[in-house]
Amino acid sequence: MTRIKFLNTEVDNLTMEESLEAIENIIKKRKPSYIVTPNIDHIVKLEKDEEFRGVYNDADLILTDGMPLIWISKLLGNPIKEKVSGSDLFPKVCELAAKKGYSIFLLGAAEGVAKKAAQNLSNRYNGLKICGTHSPSYGFEKDEKEVSDIIAMVRKSKPDILAVGLGAPKQEKFIYKYKEKLNVPISLAIGASIDFEAGNVKRAPRWMQKSGLEWFYRFLKEPKRMFKRYFVDDIKIFKIYLKYKKVSR
Repeated sequence: MTRIKFLNTEVDNLTMEESLEAIENIIKKRKPSYIVTPNIDHIVKLEKDEEFRGVYNDADLILTDGMPLIWISKLLGNPIKEKVSGSDLFPKVCELAAKKGYSIFLLGAAEGVAKKAAQNLSNRYNGLKICGTHSPSYGFEKDEKEVSDIIAMVRKSKPDILAVGLGAPKQEKFIYKYKEKLNVPISLAIGASIDFEAGNVKRAPRWMQKSGLEWFYRFLKEPKRMFKRYFVDDIKIFKIYLKYKKVSR
């Protein structure tokens, strides 16, 4: 078993390569499934959000996003092999899809951004089939008709892979709630990846990603939007770490 207990959840202790193999095996089963990629923000939300815990309990693959969580796993004496963030995983899934002939549907980001991302990805990965894109309106999840239209759009396109970039926990809850209706072999919650692939938002330099400073780069780019998340909410990770350190002992 690859799944190990980690703080207030469990994670599949896999490398990037092993994750891609697991994804391909899931696609082959043709059963509606999904992946979540916990970061510090998710761990903090999981402490209080019961619905979000339900999303995690039902996930087919839980892959660790963020160097700080890798460091915490080492401190707890049960090291996670590798950081597998949604933003790193998604391009590799596109590469896999291009090689194997799997189709992808992109759902998320602002108007026109998903189309631009699809164009860039198709140019980069020869033979990649992007069978549909859609940028939903703000607050669409509260509009039953728009949700029904999106489900119909995805079902008609029959993708092998659904990539959802709506921000956490909205994207994960959407996938969880409509998994059976969407009927996609695998759905990925990919955060800002659609924006990254469209060239709409720039990712942190590689050295910052590797040294666990990607969050700081995002904060510098959008200080007003990111201040509360990083300096008010995510600071609770220290308390959570101490709580589960005592439990593990």
